[in-house]
Amino acid sequence: MTALAKIHVLKSKARLDDDTYRDILERETGKRSSKGMSEVEQLKVISALEAIAPRQVSQTVAGTFAKKLQALWIAGYNLGVVNERSDKAMVAFLRRQTGLDHHRFLQDPADANKALDALKLWIRRETGNPDLFTRDHNQPALHNDHRFQVCRHIWSELVKRDRTPVSTLTAYLLERSGHTDVSQQTSADWISAMNALGTLLRTCKR
Repeated sequence: MTALAKIHVLKSKARLDDDTYRDILERETGKRSSKGMSEVEQLKVISALEAIAPRQVSQTVAGTFAKKLQALWIAGYNLGVVNERSDKAMVAFLRRQTGLDHHRFLQDPADANKALDALKLWIRRETGNPDLFTRDHNQPALHNDHRFQVCRHIWSELVKRDRTPVSTLTAYLLERSGHTDVSQQTSADWISAMNALGTLLRTCKR
């Protein structure tokens, strides 16, 4: 699916009327039509629409550790190793990996850590990147940020395919967020960047 096609799919999922949809386009890109948008602009719109559509779908899992597991699962999706980003797929995978009922790994700290560790190990193995979700006290704080690690790995895959939208990852992050330094990135900025880069990588792989 092309980025442009995905925009229209997400518009339908979010059930946006035409005026609201065009307001979102204008807010994200300064344009009221998806025609003629650059790749970076298309990805900005996709991230904005993805943030809207999920809120209209009820959560299928809940618990103390649900958000951590969901965040890691979606990171795997953006990294290209998870094919289905739904909670149902996540629960099925973790049940197979840990042998635990999902009520346990969503509520019990020890079982949740077991599930998180299993998921991290699997993602490292599938990406071939042993440094994902790790910390090294000899590295700068940014390099120990797991969100940056995800973005950096996806960027390296885009470099291999000659599909980077701008010259460097730093330039890309700053262009998307409007900040002057990557250290100013908010949680929302990171989520938006990971989702956009993941979309670009999946588009490359098709």
